[in-house]
Amino acid sequence: MRELTDQEINRLSKIDKLKELGIDPYGSKYEVNAYSLAIKNKYQGATHEEMEEKNIIVRVAGRIVLLRNMGKAAFFHIKDSQGTIQVYIRKDEVGDEQYDLFKLADLGDIVGIEGRIMVTNTGELSVRAKQFTHLTKALRPLPEKYHGLSDIEERYRRRYLDLISNDEALRIAFLRPKIVRGMQNYFDSLGFTEVETPVLQSIQGGATARPFVTHHNTLDLDLYLRIATELPLKRLLVGGMERVYEIGRLFRNEGMDPKHNPEFTTVELYQAYGDLKSMMEITEGVIKKLAKEVIKKDVYSFLGSEVDLIKPFEIVKMTDLIKKYTGVDFKNNNYSLKEAQELANKHKVPLEKHFTVGHIINAFFEEYCEKTLIQPTFVTEYPLEVSPLTKQSKEDARFVERFELFVCGAEIANAYTELNNPIEQRKRFEAQLKERDSGNDEAYQLDEDFVEALEYGMPPAGGVGMGIDRLAMLLLEVDSVREVILFPQMKDRQQ
Repeated sequence: MRELTDQEINRLSKIDKLKELGIDPYGSKYEVNAYSLAIKNKYQGATHEEMEEKNIIVRVAGRIVLLRNMGKAAFFHIKDSQGTIQVYIRKDEVGDEQYDLFKLADLGDIVGIEGRIMVTNTGELSVRAKQFTHLTKALRPLPEKYHGLSDIEERYRRRYLDLISNDEALRIAFLRPKIVRGMQNYFDSLGFTEVETPVLQSIQGGATARPFVTHHNTLDLDLYLRIATELPLKRLLVGGMERVYEIGRLFRNEGMDPKHNPEFTTVELYQAYGDLKSMMEITEGVIKKLAKEVIKKDVYSFLGSEVDLIKPFEIVKMTDLIKKYTGVDFKNNNYSLKEAQELANKHKVPLEKHFTVGHIINAFFEEYCEKTLIQPTFVTEYPLEVSPLTKQSKEDARFVERFELFVCGAEIANAYTELNNPIEQRKRFEAQLKERDSGNDEAYQLDEDFVEALEYGMPPAGGVGMGIDRLAMLLLEVDSVREVILFPQMKDRQQ
């Protein structure tokens, strides 16, 4: 059992003292009618005389984060969900019993204050206590005298302490849901319907990724935590739901770094009778909407660069970028597999065991081009081999109607003109099975049920998926995905 510190022993003793006074150390319901930020916004700039005349009585509650005891009077700060506000308490105003109760308070305790809004001699808006209510005794002291957790790993492990001591972490925690709500409002305004599809799936599909595997005891069946929501949503297009989207958690059993967490959130959206251009308009539209109306900025600092989200997004073909940065022209040269492999070796482009010319083109892009895309850029015309659910380009059958949106080298969105030909889709799945046999364990499985659904007829459609965590990183101007996920995956402390 952990040995208690002197501070913790002292706090435990105060629990007995509270009980002796007939006070529940862990409190009960408290009616709050005012919050720190709202008070400051409404009365900032008022004089002492003005607030005396107004005689505004409020009930606030929060955690004590600063305490200056001066004998028969004290100043302390409480922190609520909106920020902090100072409280002034005097023994001769609240009475001996109330003041004795206050003297049992420690940093970290949660209290309720009823009092009058005042302005101090230094001009600080405060609450002059008339009634002090103990609500919760904190048995452990706040970290480092309220300077926060210095160990960044501990910030993520004990997010609750991070939120208490780090105003920026709290700001991000409240803004991220507003970003999601802004997306929902935008998609709803375009006539889309939000839906839910299963997290547990019998076939991994909709993306190339390693899944987490679990087992259903009743059915005696291995299942996968979904790696994408794409295939169920397309089934809804077949069923006549012409505009659908889902905001949901995905799970990929892959590496962790500042841009990746094994559990993450995306939005996938599908529009019957749309195409890649439709998805560009929606993707650019929703990002601009969030920038202007939720965060209310035009230019953002992200991954070391300044990004303008209000200017029109650029559009460029993958092969044009490769030619620009390497001189290799895959568009106008129909290289054989051997020739493409020689070019990759010459330019030191790493290749997987399983590769085609299309895989090599994609590898060139990832090695030389992604990092150059700072301002928002739609990269189009991906190789067919890396896009098994996408319609072929009408101009060149080696490529497909697909884009990925990049900002500062990070992929933010991925979109297709959706493949709705069941015969061709089956061929693509069979090609993926050959990749799996050659060592690509992230390749697609053959989803017979999905092919059957396409055989009933899916309308021409466009679809897009956006990583909400990455988009939140951009809009909230942080460089690690763990800053925008409240409880990111962490190693055990022993590891």
